[in-house]
Amino acid sequence: MADSKKYWQDKIVLVTGGSNGLGKVIAQTFGESGAKLAIVGLEASDVEATAEEFRTDKIEVLPIVADVTRPEDAKRIVIETLAQYGALDALVNAAGRTHRGFLMQTPLEEFQSLWNLNVMGTIACTQAAYPHLVKSRGHVVNIGSLAAKSAARWVGAYPVTKHAVAAFSQQLRLEAEPDGVHVLLVCPGPVKRDNPRLYPLKNAEGIPQSALMPGGGVKVGKIEPQKLAREILKACEKRNPEIVIPGKARILFAINQICPKLGDWIVKKST
Repeated sequence: MADSKKYWQDKIVLVTGGSNGLGKVIAQTFGESGAKLAIVGLEASDVEATAEEFRTDKIEVLPIVADVTRPEDAKRIVIETLAQYGALDALVNAAGRTHRGFLMQTPLEEFQSLWNLNVMGTIACTQAAYPHLVKSRGHVVNIGSLAAKSAARWVGAYPVTKHAVAAFSQQLRLEAEPDGVHVLLVCPGPVKRDNPRLYPLKNAEGIPQSALMPGGGVKVGKIEPQKLAREILKACEKRNPEIVIPGKARILFAINQICPKLGDWIVKKST
């Protein structure tokens, strides 16, 4: 991490969803590399507990309680970060959640809720942060998923929202290049967690129990979050456009474009 420490020393990194799960690990990895953090979470107790944990590790951190689905909160987290540090070098849009179920059994209200968090929250935070990232020639990191590139069974509205995040990231990348802002889309498979969250299903007869687990029943190994976080830092330093883990998933993505029927068959065999 020596090179990362040199690159990130005293840079300001804002991480939404930074008090739990993958967002917390990403924030910690930036902090361990010398960055000053602002972490955003919905629950005050989680945000404060994570901030205290980081401070124990000598990481400078600003805890912010906010709901990124509220446009006024998205603006406020950037304002508070600038008030504390005076600049912004990277925004990590890690706030989000997944879903389980059949599309035709998913209430429209659930579609809207997931859309507001995974898509509109990402867009609102990016719009609020963007002018300041132009000044620093900084980074936007959007956490997608393998589901951002290929839909799967049993994960309800989730791929719909993550495909939108992928499209937003590509279009932003094209528009941001003249401004010197780097955009990174991160598309990981299921991330290993000590206490994986389960997803109770309603009116979803026929969905296997494996679909409740991280990955939604996809037959792929779990990713170590610390390893993924280090890859994100390196991709930012090199200003790469995208991370896909496992890399072999790109083969499926290409097949989906060339021969959707074969792609669907592979997805069914893999879940």
